[in-house]
Amino acid sequence: MEREYRLGLYEKAMPDLDSWEEKLCLAADSGFDWLEISVDESDKKLSRLYGTGEELRAIRQAVEHTSVPIHTMCLSAQRKYPMGSRDGKIRARSMEILERAIDMAAQLGIRLIQLAGYDVYYEKHGEDTRRYFEENLALAAALAARAGVTLGFETMETPFMDTVGKSMHYVTSVCSPYLGVYPDLGNLKNAAVLYGSDVTGDLKQGAGHILAAHLKETRPGIYRDMRFGSGGHTEYVPGIAELWKQGVRMFTGEFWYHGEEDYRRILREASAFLHARIEEGRQLATGT
Repeated sequence: MEREYRLGLYEKAMPDLDSWEEKLCLAADSGFDWLEISVDESDKKLSRLYGTGEELRAIRQAVEHTSVPIHTMCLSAQRKYPMGSRDGKIRARSMEILERAIDMAAQLGIRLIQLAGYDVYYEKHGEDTRRYFEENLALAAALAARAGVTLGFETMETPFMDTVGKSMHYVTSVCSPYLGVYPDLGNLKNAAVLYGSDVTGDLKQGAGHILAAHLKETRPGIYRDMRFGSGGHTEYVPGIAELWKQGVRMFTGEFWYHGEEDYRRILREASAFLHARIEEGRQLATGT
């Protein structure tokens, strides 16, 4: 029987294999339903946005041959090239990256682009950076609407946008059906500890606008590079239960490959861990 939800795999959780077919097969063999492609600030990943038609066809053919889709894109490149930068050239570069990412997504059948919730990262935040960010965000939503691709904010590790509630300020302001929230449950737990708040209550603020969720292991002050079940404090089950009640059915396992020889085992164990947590969350939400 087909599951009521789908679980994706973050591309950086696997080695940089030689072909897209290998990557997609590895994701499926490990128990995941789709691959989330990464476009980070490195030159290698950014070059994907400037690929030739032949390169894009090769990715589409890999998807067709394996029947494993690339449903989502993690666009973290805007950390280096943020929409709120005081430097006009950087803002222009940010919008160029976003437009190319949207075009790539449309060509590959990617449904959702996760945006990093930063106005700036390497610069000092201010009201001017917030204003630039909001102005460019409205343009970004219009670009996404034209292509039929949805954008979703990731809740991050900085105070600018580390909660769903903060994300919703911008979602409400722009008021586009192509802009929503793609939160990270691990980051939300760290924010809840920081502010003395509640993850479930924060998620409720995004009801009707949450598109999918990243599932990641965290601890206070630690936002990445933890293995699932290794002593983190992420509230998977209550968070997933709330998301389930809201109608969210897409979840992505976010973790990182660091040269481990037994990476296949790690991927399988991560898949099993996350499927179990999602099923527990579903049962809590439905009472079955």
